[in-house]
Amino acid sequence: MRGLLTVGAPAGLDDPASQRAVERPASSPDGLDPATERPASPDGGGAREFDADQAWRLHPQVAVRPESFGALLYHFGTRKLSFLKNRIILAVVQSLADHPDARSALRAAGVEDAALGPYLHALGVLAGSNMLVPVVAEEAP
Repeated sequence: MRGLLTVGAPAGLDDPASQRAVERPASSPDGLDPATERPASPDGGGAREFDADQAWRLHPQVAVRPESFGALLYHFGTRKLSFLKNRIILAVVQSLADHPDARSALRAAGVEDAALGPYLHALGVLAGSNMLVPVVAEEAP
């Protein structure tokens, strides 16, 4: 099976003149990783890993544009563009906030356990690029 997702670089990063080293602190005073606006890991290695048994939602700065092939996702904060390559992963992404965890959202979209691999990978890539963020306890459905 071909991949379910394509993630593009932030706009302007393909231009060598716009690429500059930027030093960022390991975490901000509020404990968030400045690059991802997610909780910094205790070892200073950035945001935490994707957990399919946790509740997730779209980042508030992400816009979804459904297309015939799936959808475009654009993050206004990071300027990243992602392509969802089928309507099933689109349905999963759009319904994540309505489910207690990512696995439940996948099952509700009709993804069988034997086919979870590519979908979990795609969700992990989206979480890694800050398109998806974990739901904090107060927000959980």
